[in-house]
Amino acid sequence: MLRLDDAWVWDFWTAHDGEHHHVFFLRAPRTPGDPNARHHRARVGHAISTDLCTWEHLPDALPQALPETLDDLATWTGSVVRDDGGTWWMFTSGIAHAEQGRVQRIGAATSPDLITWERRPLRLEADPRWYLADEAEPVDWRDPFVVRDDVGLWHMYVTARVPRSQVSGGRGHGVVAHATSRDLEHWEVGPPLGGPAGRFDQLEVVNLGCVEGRWVLLFSCLSPEMPDAAPGASGVWSVPVAGVGSPVDARRAVRLTSEDLYVGRLVQHEGAWQLLAFENRGPDGVFTGGVVDPLPVRWRADGAGLELRGGPARYRPA
Repeated sequence: MLRLDDAWVWDFWTAHDGEHHHVFFLRAPRTPGDPNARHHRARVGHAISTDLCTWEHLPDALPQALPETLDDLATWTGSVVRDDGGTWWMFTSGIAHAEQGRVQRIGAATSPDLITWERRPLRLEADPRWYLADEAEPVDWRDPFVVRDDVGLWHMYVTARVPRSQVSGGRGHGVVAHATSRDLEHWEVGPPLGGPAGRFDQLEVVNLGCVEGRWVLLFSCLSPEMPDAAPGASGVWSVPVAGVGSPVDARRAVRLTSEDLYVGRLVQHEGAWQLLAFENRGPDGVFTGGVVDPLPVRWRADGAGLELRGGPARYRPA
């Protein structure tokens, strides 16, 4: 398990260099003790592993943001891909002091080796034609997940919301935002990949995988962000999709884990798909943090989504 004695560890993203699995994770000092204070103090940690269980900690991945940049307050969740020239690209979310962290934007950095990173000038924002971008309430535009389709077009999936007026009662307005690029540097923001389901205020940390020959999309949401949900009735969710850039019908999403786990990521290891997630709460119900050892996954018998094939019973949804 990936855990630090002196820091909270939570959201993370991965890359594989052919030999090592790299995990980039959010970390913040455990002081003053309140885990909820971690979000405005987040920096990007880095560790490597050959088995997804034993981790070697490396220096932080990204250099400290300069004042008056999009993430000079905190850097949040992202993803890593490699271009045709061998350069690694990291896309991250950022919040700034300028708006007291109320507006989220997406930035980028590049690296020749996954170790040394240089920030790029990308500053991708929510497009008010399709997404909530009114600073009267927090602007969600984060957790970029970048993946390439069969014809070479890059797709970015983003956690976002539409205006509350688009859903009954003003809740359940979370959507999967979408942008595309030919070169990873210039992006065109488009409409969401599906309308609001009315079930989720946020679809956090979206990612895709092709498990057993079928594409599936994962996201996370906690019960306080779900209209009328019972306490503890959420966690990591999965929903079948046709492929990269295809529509997402979040109304069909089924639970993959309990709320004891959060931010589920699909990772391939030794030819098998595994789930990594951070431990949102321990057996005592208190926030824990730390990335758990990989959990095998498979399709449910009804094809509605994925299910766990192992791990503690408390990780499975009731």
